[in-house]
Amino acid sequence: MEALIRWPHPEFGFVPPSEFIPIAEESGLILPLGEWVLRSVAAQIRDWNDQGLEGFRVAVNLSARQFETNVPKMVRGILRESGISSDSLGLEITEGIAMKNVDHNIQMLRELNDLGLDISIDDFGTGYSLLAYLKRFPLTTLKIDRSFIVDITNNCDDCAITKAIIAMGQNLRLKVLAEGVETDEQVRLLRESGCNYIQGYYYSKPLPVQDVLPYLKDRHLV
Repeated sequence: MEALIRWPHPEFGFVPPSEFIPIAEESGLILPLGEWVLRSVAAQIRDWNDQGLEGFRVAVNLSARQFETNVPKMVRGILRESGISSDSLGLEITEGIAMKNVDHNIQMLRELNDLGLDISIDDFGTGYSLLAYLKRFPLTTLKIDRSFIVDITNNCDDCAITKAIIAMGQNLRLKVLAEGVETDEQVRLLRESGCNYIQGYYYSKPLPVQDVLPYLKDRHLV
């Protein structure tokens, strides 16, 4: 699962993160906002654990500004205070963030990886080229951007790129997740290509947190 932040504005309805996250980044509010998201996710995981739901992971996106702070220390404190297992929390960064200050970010990610967290590169293939650095980053998962998946069954180039990313991930002993999956045909092609995980409307649209457990129970997933 992935935790996505939405702003329920009383006048404008749900404001998408593409509109308010850049403002939060520029103003510095992304730091308290990012910490609040991590603490909220950890608390929710703890609540689900108390209800008997275990063996899952919730991924949270990290921002560039957060990497200017001591992220490992904050995450270590949140894990300790919440009492959740580190393998139930995943962290995601984009290629662009990873490449802004490579040596510093590698060190931060190593410390996070040492805590037992799943570290993913999100939107892989759309930003800076990480190919020269992949073996240096302590990653566990590559997430193929949805732009390669949406027309994968009709576009030979998208299909070839996706298969190449999956093969590269396998050779580097990384898990591969495809984003934006919606159809049976996409699922079949991805599974035949060796993709480990899929994410998208094929399973569900984003759900408010109170609907997640009923959704899983209705489908006998818990």
